[in-house]
Amino acid sequence: MDQRSPSPQAQDDSLPQAEGDAAVATASDGDGPEGADDGFVASTLAELGKVVWPSRQQLFSESVAVILMVTVSAFAIAAVSRFYGWAASQIFR
Repeated sequence: MDQRSPSPQAQDDSLPQAEGDAAVATASDGDGPEGADDGFVASTLAELGKVVWPSRQQLFSESVAVILMVTVSAFAIAAVSRFYGWAASQIFR
């Protein structure tokens, strides 16, 4: 149990409180570096449990979209570069 007096912010119900406050408080309760590592690992695993992982279908379709957009962007940049190279060669003959 926490023996500290509540802060003024804790008394204000209109402020949102972080869900990980308890995990953060226990991370520093260890006896030296080993205890701190245990709290860190436990906090990290708790946070990873909150992550919404994409499905295989969603991962595949979004990866294809990224690869497609990078390819289209590369072709557009190459086209602009070739155009300016051609224009420069016409001007500075």
